[in-house]
Amino acid sequence: MAHTIVNSQNAPAPIGPYSQATMANGVLYVSGQIPLNQQTGELVSGSIEDETHMVMKNLQYILNEAGMDFSNVVKCSIFVKDLNNFGKINETYGSYFTSNPPARETVEVSRLPKDVNVEISCIAVK
Repeated sequence: MAHTIVNSQNAPAPIGPYSQATMANGVLYVSGQIPLNQQTGELVSGSIEDETHMVMKNLQYILNEAGMDFSNVVKCSIFVKDLNNFGKINETYGSYFTSNPPARETVEVSRLPKDVNVEISCIAVK
């Protein structure tokens, strides 16, 4: 099966041997994004809401590069270091899906890349 690599100049470059996203048969698989600001090269710090907004913006940049937006997303995976932040993350995340939210799971993990507090990946369909 042929697939196409999708990379956005606006989202952070991968920090390992992977692509920001790959497209196969009209399905876009977006790698987990962390709250890294591509313009400054710095991690967004402060509130978990600020971190979650940056993650969602990075996902949006990649979706847009593939000619999609959040309405195309059918599945998300959220990884958090502290499930006590679930409510704040959920509220921020939910603001990007005004109708027909995608399927999702939220998983607490012991550690994330660069010791961030939240990472989100998604799958979208054209």
